[in-house]
Amino acid sequence: MATRLIRRRELCEDSWQGLADDAAAAPAGDLLLSLPQWQSRRAEWLARAEGRLAVRLAPADDPAALREDLPRLAMIAVDFPAFTDGRGFSTARLLRERLGWTGELRAVGDVFRDQLFYLSRVGFDAFLLRAGEDAEAARASLDSFSEVYQSAVDQPLPLFRRRLA
Repeated sequence: MATRLIRRRELCEDSWQGLADDAAAAPAGDLLLSLPQWQSRRAEWLARAEGRLAVRLAPADDPAALREDLPRLAMIAVDFPAFTDGRGFSTARLLRERLGWTGELRAVGDVFRDQLFYLSRVGFDAFLLRAGEDAEAARASLDSFSEVYQSAVDQPLPLFRRRLA
């Protein structure tokens, strides 16, 4: 299977494993949990000795629910279930700007090339592309624009302020 993960502008293999809702035991290795899975068995996950932990936020999930647990997580994935659902953009900005998340922030779900530049502006640094996307072309699209006018997570000063400096 072709690589579909772009992390910090590089093509990578994905080491994270999801967990079925009805699973009694977790597999060894890096574990990606939904927010309800995390909340329902939090003590068990924190006591787990093997592998790193990550949480996947659905569009309706409140990122502030992870405020106290952010130092314990290696990655946060934000789900984009459909192209027309942009709530993940707001989730990313909240995580970066209000909650101070500095770890890997990954866009997952219906993620494709045309969105990557804008996703990176709000703080995403990793992208798991939908099936059928050309990962190399998508990676190159991150450099589609050489300058931005507006302030964002990736460039807090607007262009006019940068020019005055």
